[in-house]
Amino acid sequence: MISAMATAAQWIEGARPRTLPAAVAPVLAGTGVAAYSHVEVWWKAALALVVSVALQIGVNYANDYSDGIRGTDDHRIGPLRLTGSGAATPRAVKLAAFACFGVAGVAGLALAATTAWWLVAAGLVCILAAWFYTGGSHPYGYVGLGEVMVFVFFGLVAVMGTTYVQDDGTHYLGTHSYGWFAYAPTPASLPPSPVLGSLYAGIGIGALACAILVANNLRDIPTDRESGKRTLAVLLGETGSRWLYVALVVGSVAALVAVALVTSWWALVGLASLVALLPASRVVLAGARGPALVPVLQRTGQGELGYGLGLFLALLLTR
Repeated sequence: MISAMATAAQWIEGARPRTLPAAVAPVLAGTGVAAYSHVEVWWKAALALVVSVALQIGVNYANDYSDGIRGTDDHRIGPLRLTGSGAATPRAVKLAAFACFGVAGVAGLALAATTAWWLVAAGLVCILAAWFYTGGSHPYGYVGLGEVMVFVFFGLVAVMGTTYVQDDGTHYLGTHSYGWFAYAPTPASLPPSPVLGSLYAGIGIGALACAILVANNLRDIPTDRESGKRTLAVLLGETGSRWLYVALVVGSVAALVAVALVTSWWALVGLASLVALLPASRVVLAGARGPALVPVLQRTGQGELGYGLGLFLALLLTR
């Protein structure tokens, strides 16, 4: 039976706070690259953080609503889902998702107005991607494309976008023939271009964001298969999904080395993230199922946050 109103604690749990490192880490990494290149703008970094966190919470509520009305969450194993559990009405959860998208949109408009208006279109694409992950008549999350989109939007777009709004290209392109859209080497008299650093950081952050989703979908394979939700984990099966998780962790380490090569070797401070990622990988490879995979989500999120924070601090202090 649906209650009249979910409690504040239930709304907070429904926002899935354990996934928020996937929103904070890319902003930290992108700002670290910007700081290393001497183009940081702190108030823009703060707005980028608002956009990222609001989108993450919005997509969580949108997923809760869409999966709930489809019945996908009727027998779920993990934490509370507002719609599926009946703690809140579908309409209330849908409105909460739209409210979060609205907050992200307002902050994004401020960034576009002070950077480049084409970012409005990019923001709309991000919101549409967030909604149609599980929303609409043909959600891409139901056909194995969730990880691809997470890598693109919570990895490449989030990290490179954070760096770009702080350095919109004019620092380089205004008087020099290189920058965001050119590949000439950086003159020794100028700060290093942020392009490759943010690209490699985006790859690493995106890999870990995907690892969170892979662990989540690995846990939900039985219920997703039964409800017809063909996630990548369902398509790959348990064994393939477990090795994909490990490959994503290894890929994030390789990307961190690439960041260090184009910035500073101190960027390898981000390897502190392995304190959380290695135990999580062992649990995944050991064959954990169901509730035993819930701690893996938390550790992967902690690992991604440590990865982004390590990059931020290392690049800020060694620029």
